[in-house]
Amino acid sequence: MSSIPDSHRDLLDAEVATLATVGPDGRPQLSEVWFLAEGGVVRLSLNTTRQKTKNLLRNPACNLLILDLAQPYRYLELRGDALVEPDDGYDFADRVGAKYRANLRQHDLPGESRVVVTLEPVRVNAVNMRG
Repeated sequence: MSSIPDSHRDLLDAEVATLATVGPDGRPQLSEVWFLAEGGVVRLSLNTTRQKTKNLLRNPACNLLILDLAQPYRYLELRGDALVEPDDGYDFADRVGAKYRANLRQHDLPGESRVVVTLEPVRVNAVNMRG
């Protein structure tokens, strides 16, 4: 597994990231997502009815891009695969919600559920084109 260099670890505190998955037609599908980084591991809480979740269950290949909004020529890209696991008790969703001061349970309709998506990078690109 590739590791995130110290020079870009601050981006793990960013508000949002862009998740790229492979759609059913083989083309990329991009979504802005909330995420939580703990101990250098990046995880997402996704609703199981969303297209990005369906894409990851079919094909775990993904890419997560975290852009430094203050310096847009600086970003962190995690290329790899997603490990998708159930979060039936909303344990992880509640931790993500705490970061964003939101209740993810209120974002889901009755009968919907969530999964924890753990990014397993095979390549990390820490880019700073101005520094």
